[in-house]
This record gives sequence, C-alpha cells and structure tokens, in this order.
Amino acid sequence: MDDNVSSMAVRSDTYRDLRLGMVDKQIRRRGVKDERVLQAMSNVPRHEFVPRECIGRAYEDEPLPIGEGQTISQPYIVAAMTALLRLEGAERVLEIGTGCGYQAAVLSELAQEVFTVELRAALARAANDRLQRLGFRNVHVHCGDGSLGLPELAPFDAILVAAAAPALPPPLLEQLAEGGRMVMPVGGPSEQELLLVNKKGSECAIQHVGACRFVPLHGRHGGKEAATG
Repeated sequence: MDDNVSSMAVRSDTYRDLRLGMVDKQIRRRGVKDERVLQAMSNVPRHEFVPRECIGRAYEDEPLPIGEGQTISQPYIVAAMTALLRLEGAERVLEIGTGCGYQAAVLSELAQEVFTVELRAALARAANDRLQRLGFRNVHVHCGDGSLGLPELAPFDAILVAAAAPALPPPLLEQLAEGGRMVMPVGGPSEQELLLVNKKGSECAIQHVGACRFVPLHGRHGGKEAATG
C-alpha cells in the first residue's frame, strides 16, 4: 500500500476514534440522550472546522479560537443546544453566528435546510467554502447582522443563536414559526443564561436552562455594533 494512503487511513481512524470518544464521554455521559444528535456529533469531523494549530485539540471538551475574536463552542454545548431544538428532519432552521460553520454542519444532519448568518465577511466566506467542500449542501451561509435574522426567508421552525445578547432580539422572535423553538444565551460579559423559547400564537414561553458563557452578539439588537469586513 502507498505510504501516503496508509498514513491518511490511520489519521482518519484516529479522528473517528477521538470523535466517538468525545460523544461518549463529553456528551452522552453528561445527559444528552437524543440519539439523532449523538449520531450527528459522531458524523461531523470537528477537526475540519478548527485552525491547523488546534487540530490536536479538536475533540477536547473546550471552546477553541477560530480567529477574529471568535470561538468554536465546546462539543457538549453544541450538542446540548441542538438537542433543545428537538429537530425531527423536516425543519427549516436559522442559526445566528456561523463562525467556522461547525454548529451549522451539525444542524444540517438533523434538519431539511439550515440558514446561517455571520457578521464577519471573512468568516462567512471561509465557513461557506468549508461547508461546501465537506458536502453540507443544505446549509446556506449569509453575511450580515444576525440580530435582524433573515426576514425575507422567514418563518423558521427553529432558531439557534450562538452568541449572547442583553435580551432576546424582537426580529428573531417574530421570525420564529408557530410552535417553533429558539435557544439563545442572554446576558452580559460576566453573567449569561441559556434560554429556550417556545412560541405559541402571539405568546412565547421562556425556559431557563442554565448558566453559560458565549462571545457577545454584535449588531442592532446585540451587545454592540460591529462593522463587517
């Protein structure tokens, strides 16, 4: 066998073993029981979404820097937030804060279509290229102010926000479909809480899930304005 082919096979098996270990030790054992979510986390190659210098830490239980002051969330948080949406496969999902594209890739395994918004143009371009290269064809990357959502494509059956704002952005609540669910961290730099919103008619029932720590959401309804570029 060609040495390069052999080396690639060993490396692939190593990543697969690390990924399955991540799912078992960091996610399943910590209470995430949704088998579809666990399978999605087993399928998506997290090492493809982190900078080259972080590949050796890709399956550790921690967030990692991805550039421009942003991070890829720790695997458990990605799985826990995804499980809260209770996706069944036919949903149109909106994600706010594309980052490197990892959360969108996980969502794409569980929903019919994923629309994801990233404020920073460089991150949006890189995420789109990465997702297309890896075959996640049902993910549509948009560059813009995520706190405004995508009104032209609403409503959405589920919304996941991967950055914290002082309050739930009204445009996102408006774009959530009847019976839809939204999960989002709310709070300031020192104290945040993960919220789950269930929309029923004109009312939104809010469930407090627990403490968390996310980068701030920028934009009109975020913590502060930020320029694209």
